[in-house]
Amino acid sequence: MASTDSTAVAKDGNDLAGLEAGLDALETRQTGRVPFRRTFTQKILPPVLAVVLVLAVWQALVSFKVVDDPTKLPAPSEVWDVVQTAWLQGELLGYIWTSVSRGLLGFLLALVIGTPLGLIVARVKFIRAAIGPILSGLQSLPSVAWVPPAVIWLGLNNSMMYAVILLGAVPSIANGLVSGVDQVPPLFLRAGRTLGATGLKGTWHIVLPAALPGYVAGLKQGWAFAWRSLMAAEIIASFPDLGVGLGQLLENGRNASDMAMVFEAILLILVVGIAIDLLIFSPLERWVLRSRGLLVKN
Repeated sequence: MASTDSTAVAKDGNDLAGLEAGLDALETRQTGRVPFRRTFTQKILPPVLAVVLVLAVWQALVSFKVVDDPTKLPAPSEVWDVVQTAWLQGELLGYIWTSVSRGLLGFLLALVIGTPLGLIVARVKFIRAAIGPILSGLQSLPSVAWVPPAVIWLGLNNSMMYAVILLGAVPSIANGLVSGVDQVPPLFLRAGRTLGATGLKGTWHIVLPAALPGYVAGLKQGWAFAWRSLMAAEIIASFPDLGVGLGQLLENGRNASDMAMVFEAILLILVVGIAIDLLIFSPLERWVLRSRGLLVKN
């Protein structure tokens, strides 16, 4: 009888040890370097294949004359020639920098305005009831609608561009932060108050860190709205003193009926948008997920 009990105790001990080992294995992060082959096949090769496929379909449409008028759909080589010419003439980087500098500065201004606005709307019930629906309405309003009044109010200058960017990006940033704050567990807030984290201290140490995933999603969406707003403003409010950005380049191509230039502008706008996402927002999202144990290197 005694041997049976000791055997059962030993078995339970082994099971508990195995369970603890399994939990430790789950919590252990593999910090070894990821092989280049895996990185290439999982992250580099898929987008490269997608680009090659798009170019192949594009070239096929031109080669087999699916589009009869070549002025409506230029070959990829024609667009590449236009891009190469702009590069050799030293104009390509100027187009990109004019738009990117405006977009980033406007987004930073929207960040400075949208963050405290989102916190106030999320934490003050009266203000939320008063302007919360307005923010949602502004977020759904096409940014291009703000260009005509901005031109009338501010004239054809950079201030008009930044005003359109702010009106497009601030609601998205504020609503993203409001959504993040709404998802903060009440237990966190009660624990913070118990530890003396109230007021601004509680907002900084409890609310903002807990609302970070929703806030980052709002920032990403805010940048998308800022970039679209800027392109709309540059297309409609084209003026020589404003310089030639990507939006103006697109409008110049339309006025000249030069589809190669139009496609050049479209591709540059797309490349800049993807680059900003890969260089800024994707690493920020991965950091947030990894800090919460939701993303583990493998």
